[in-house]
Amino acid sequence: MSLGAPGPTRDEVVASTRAWIEQAVIGLNLCPFAKAAYDKDQIRYAVSGAHTAGALRDDLAQELRTLAQAVPAAMDTTLLIHPQVLTEFDDYNAFLDVADATVRGLDLAGVLQVASFHPGYQFAGTTPDDVTNNTNRSPYPMLHLLREASMDLAVAALPEARMIYQKNMATMRRLGVGGWAALGLTVPQNRPPVTRSDVSDERHA
Repeated sequence: MSLGAPGPTRDEVVASTRAWIEQAVIGLNLCPFAKAAYDKDQIRYAVSGAHTAGALRDDLAQELRTLAQAVPAAMDTTLLIHPQVLTEFDDYNAFLDVADATVRGLDLAGVLQVASFHPGYQFAGTTPDDVTNNTNRSPYPMLHLLREASMDLAVAALPEARMIYQKNMATMRRLGVGGWAALGLTVPQNRPPVTRSDVSDERHA
């Protein structure tokens, strides 16, 4: 999957994503499971060159198969990053049903799941400028492919795992809008993402 012009290069996309993982996901402890996979180089960074939802669906199917067939010790999770398509959050939100249907169509329900991250992410009941939305705001739109078995093991090893969502909200409120901006993780988009408030707050890694 190669990127076409115009747009960021694959190296730029991956570098921004890695910085986000290091400074936000791990640095702010938004996901206590992420550090082990990151340190062991078990994260696959798949950068899609798709410009249409259909092409992205094909890339998603390919990456789901790749992850399902890989040895977990070598590849435990995949970030399918798609900087050229679904840059508006309402389009991205609608695509999540397609993503779930793709998992089921490959008979991978219960094996893999898809979590969601987007530069314009907005939880239900929040305003676009609510700092808590930043828990799921990534530099570029992406679909996070997860092994359910790995998640089950991680949750079992961390008794307070069910409280991650609430802790992340509290972390963002303490950090504030200025603190988040100071991390320098926002990447200029081709156009501002359009947000909406009807996305479920259950989709988070």
